[in-house]
Amino acid sequence: MREITVHDLPDMARGAAVLGTGGGGDPYIGRLLAQQSIRRNGPVRLVDAAALPDDAVVIPTAFMGAPTVMLEKLPSGSELTAALKALEDLIGTRATHTVSIEAGGLNSMIPFSAAAELGLPLVDADGMGRAFPELQMLLPTLGGVSATPMALADERGNTVGLRTADNSWAERLARSATIEMGCSAAVSLYVLTGRQVKDHMVHGTITLCRHIGTAIREAHENHTDPVAAAAAVLRGRRVFQGKLVDVRRTTEGGFARGDAVLEGLGPDLGDRMDVSFQNENLVARHDGRVVASVPDLICLLDTDTGEPVTTETLRYGLRVSVVVAPCDPRWRTPGGLALAGPAYFGYDHPYVPV
Repeated sequence: MREITVHDLPDMARGAAVLGTGGGGDPYIGRLLAQQSIRRNGPVRLVDAAALPDDAVVIPTAFMGAPTVMLEKLPSGSELTAALKALEDLIGTRATHTVSIEAGGLNSMIPFSAAAELGLPLVDADGMGRAFPELQMLLPTLGGVSATPMALADERGNTVGLRTADNSWAERLARSATIEMGCSAAVSLYVLTGRQVKDHMVHGTITLCRHIGTAIREAHENHTDPVAAAAAVLRGRRVFQGKLVDVRRTTEGGFARGDAVLEGLGPDLGDRMDVSFQNENLVARHDGRVVASVPDLICLLDTDTGEPVTTETLRYGLRVSVVVAPCDPRWRTPGGLALAGPAYFGYDHPYVPV
């Protein structure tokens, strides 16, 4: 067990935003919420997944909705504790731990706030090893874990409880409620035992976030290549370097959807890359040829600083490098590809592993 203080959060938030593949919410907002809660309540205890008792009650928290909306409708943090407490009331028991649903900028920091406010240890793990746009896209779904009972809460004091037939219905009904709540809401779902965390979650995610964030910061401070440093920790590679010349983005159905167009610079001068996203980056095409797609990671990093660029902050003129990296091996199984592969999102190209 380790203690996480406010001084640990900047590197963790930076690394989380890289793993978030453009989604998961703005890391700065998540970091501010976590800092506020830790300063008020003291450090958060971080626990290795392998050290959990099998009968632990692990309840995740997160924010659901369009990241573009969260830039303007800032969360207060009280929604998180309201959602978790509402879920505790639904299941009739109290959480012993909390954990991150996904490795995304905001949603990797959010559990720190919930843990600090409620005095719960945080498990060093997450349910994806990256970020995905829909809440059934978790490895626990592959393991037969139900997303519900679940609870949603908004900034107005509304809470909603759901019990659904399966995890796809949980996404559909929770997404509808989130839209009515203003396209962003706190959620608490996937009640897990300690045994289920060990079997179905990605271990060591919070520590990996810190390693990535630290590598980028130290490379920038030492005037070496921060993009190469991030790619090395991810076991990935840079596939393009360019400038953003066009961004087409809409908010529909509770998602931020669109495409970013990059013109090549340096070794890629004269080439073009298109990146399609739905909250997260889904497909990267180099001169029309698919070089990476979900469920593998497609990360846009500022070429000079290595700072991750989220889909809601894409803008004309940014000079970025595209880094691709392999996903957790469980996503490459037939069940994993059916749940979060390119065909699920409507793309007709086959999945080619990074």
